[in-house]
Amino acid sequence: MRRRSPRRFLGVLAAVTVAFTLFSSASTAGATQTATTTAASTPRAADAAAQPLSTSTPVVFVHGYTGNASNWATAMSVFQLNGWSSSKLFAYEYNSYGNNVTNAQGLASFVNNVKSRTGAGKVAIVNHSMGGLVSQYYLKVLGGNTSVSHLASIAGANHGTTFAGACLVYTTCQQMYPGSSFISQITAGDETPGDTKYATWYSACDGVILPYTSTRLNGATNNNVVCQTHIGYLADTIVLGQIARFIAS
Repeated sequence: MRRRSPRRFLGVLAAVTVAFTLFSSASTAGATQTATTTAASTPRAADAAAQPLSTSTPVVFVHGYTGNASNWATAMSVFQLNGWSSSKLFAYEYNSYGNNVTNAQGLASFVNNVKSRTGAGKVAIVNHSMGGLVSQYYLKVLGGNTSVSHLASIAGANHGTTFAGACLVYTTCQQMYPGSSFISQITAGDETPGDTKYATWYSACDGVILPYTSTRLNGATNNNVVCQTHIGYLADTIVLGQIARFIAS
């Protein structure tokens, strides 16, 4: 077998380092906000702002690979500015290195607890990156769509990403790679089951979800953002405001 050159080995090592950096939840506060364009079916911001908003639905935020609840600090602030009480905003945390089936089962329990705590019949889910896989498995395979009014996927790895090739030592990354049995399970047939309203936000500037169109879901309102990075979404108050209005619709 041909030996790899030192230069090629260093290149591979660098790619792995970049992958973990991009997936990481580290520092989102300095991300640059970017102007966005949305699908024609999405109301303009001015029109949406003029409409009465329904903010009684609890919202469950689901982070991405190596993320945690702190990823959603800006999002929660935006939702509160749009009328939500802090008592209706929840962040689900899971094991990024374990198994997304287990993570989805944990999400099911978390949603049930939120419903019991708030007295709500349904919740809304906002996910980012690998959180898309956790959410889709919950809604589709575990039947969670009956408990979810709205699903907003921000740069979700809904059809996988080749960037996961940098961390295939972990089960979650194996499941996140395009063509995995996990991906096949959540994309077969109806990708947007039940009465849940689905929407996605994706961008050619993402850099981590490859191809970037992987986020799109058949049957959802798929919003094409002009240019936003994968981590930048977490501090993009324009996109987060659109998501708040989508859930309030």
